[in-house]
Amino acid sequence: MISIEQAKQMARRLRASRELFAQELTHATALETVAHLLGYKDWNTASAILPAENPLPVIRFDKAIPILRMFDEAKAREFYLDFLGFSVEFEHRFEADLPLYLGISRNGLQLHLSEHHGDASPGATLFVPMHNIQLLHDELQGKRYGYGRPEIVQQGWGQVLEVHDPFGNRIRFCQD
Repeated sequence: MISIEQAKQMARRLRASRELFAQELTHATALETVAHLLGYKDWNTASAILPAENPLPVIRFDKAIPILRMFDEAKAREFYLDFLGFSVEFEHRFEADLPLYLGISRNGLQLHLSEHHGDASPGATLFVPMHNIQLLHDELQGKRYGYGRPEIVQQGWGQVLEVHDPFGNRIRFCQD
């Protein structure tokens, strides 16, 4: 939300821009115009509702990116890329023979996979709200993955499709 001072600045800029085109505009008319642009009935209403100053900064979080532990790069790639259909966003190693840190994503879901000791504990469970769970089920069944053929289970909160990676982690895809 903008402050009352920012609205007044908008009115001053509006007047200045009109002067460039030799169109005179009173300050009162500029204030009324700004109030209407901001969605208020008139300037009196706007000035009564708009805060006097900018509101204090608000703590805001972006989406979380889970980190899952992996122990074997080839198995991780087979499961997450080949079976689940994720794509690699980035790969990082401090040196060629050191552990891999891998960023993967698919249609808005981002995961980080790490071989680094201490980054995550094996056996984590992710709960992933999603849409079109039946399409995901059909896709996974069609791949004929040798280590799992997950089914959709109806729960009280929605349909759940749970997969288990080779490192003991579970991903529960859920659709309301």
